[in-house]
Amino acid sequence: MFHLSALGIADGTLLMFGMLLAMLLVGMPLAFVTLFVALFFAIGWFGPMVVPLITTRIYSFVASYVFVSVPMFVLMAAILDRSGIARDLFDAMKLIAGRIRGGVAIQTIFVAVILAAMSGIIGGEIVLLGLLALPQMLRLGYDRNLAIGVVCAGGSLGTMVPPSIVLIIYGLTANVSIGDLFTAAFIPGFMLAGFYVVYVLFRAYLNPAVAPVLEEDEMDLTEKLKLLRGLVLPALVITFVLGSIYGGIASVTEASAVGVAGVVLSTAIRRELTFELLRGAAVQTLATCGMIVWIGIGASAIVGVFNLMGGLTFVNNLITGISDNPTVVVLFMMLILFILGMFLDWVGIALLTLPIFVPIVKQLGMDPIWFGVLFCMNMQVAFLSPPFGPAGFYLKSVAPPDISLGDIFKSLVPFVCMQIVAVALLVFFPGITGR
Repeated sequence: MFHLSALGIADGTLLMFGMLLAMLLVGMPLAFVTLFVALFFAIGWFGPMVVPLITTRIYSFVASYVFVSVPMFVLMAAILDRSGIARDLFDAMKLIAGRIRGGVAIQTIFVAVILAAMSGIIGGEIVLLGLLALPQMLRLGYDRNLAIGVVCAGGSLGTMVPPSIVLIIYGLTANVSIGDLFTAAFIPGFMLAGFYVVYVLFRAYLNPAVAPVLEEDEMDLTEKLKLLRGLVLPALVITFVLGSIYGGIASVTEASAVGVAGVVLSTAIRRELTFELLRGAAVQTLATCGMIVWIGIGASAIVGVFNLMGGLTFVNNLITGISDNPTVVVLFMMLILFILGMFLDWVGIALLTLPIFVPIVKQLGMDPIWFGVLFCMNMQVAFLSPPFGPAGFYLKSVAPPDISLGDIFKSLVPFVCMQIVAVALLVFFPGITGR
């Protein structure tokens, strides 16, 4: 009887990733592809006796206490999607954007940062901004490409701004402090948002027709105070969630529960809390977390089998053999992540690559916390990169019919370039993360 182990680790690695790619190209879900390939290689390489070892590895992933924070932050985002908090927040930001040229686009970026700091979920942010900001910018005569880019890029900031789910999954996979990751990602996240604001101002003042000034009637003090009320509840939620983490009062898991309580209380104060709202949010949370768990199970299984085959050592030697310069090795890993980001979901990328990349980073004497921020910044690029950049598909679901998917991805090119610049800055100036 032929055993796959007769192939050798190099040919086995090629066959494994060839099978993965072929099955993904025919449209099979990533979770089921990875599980099937893991079982195929486990039985074909070692025999059926190794299967219990896979289940042990899977259990250690799903039983992690910090993983509880993921459904909590997803639930926060789902409730925000269904409440009017984001709409009032968007209206309140008019007071900050004022009448500066490109003000509505800048207002959109500010709202995106605040929403990211409340929940850390990306899809909901892009849909919300696509419903709130995009129609207003198009109505005011903003350049369509600029408006689309601001909504998609701004809505994707949830990848970088704490409490980011991407940072949490990285922390779980790399076995590093999630609180330290949040602290390290703080400045890079706002740096990227700052790039977007500078780009909007540059385009607006270079060509005034791109972003007209918002002409509105003067508001009296009462109206301004009424608008400001829209900032109060989001500010309180962010203060309680991030303040409790950075202040050492609560762990990330405990802070996520505080966040859910804060958002539920906010909707109750606004008299929007209904059974239907909670039911819809719960169903959305189950669907999102179910997807994350299944991908995690599949990825844990295939990485476990690959490790038993000796694949991690093989790939480790392959990558570190690229150059004696650690920076070149990290840049090569960034290139791999960039290419994978065009085709795979970030959860799959994280769970498939990090068990290989993080030990290499530690072996090179580099900081895994810094690399985590670098990874998340690379996933920012993945969210916007064609052909499968999820940001484009999220926006397409709520965009006017005359805006095609091609129009959306074309609009994202300058924002992808800014993200790549941000990745380069983090590689060559790790001090930006405070590490």
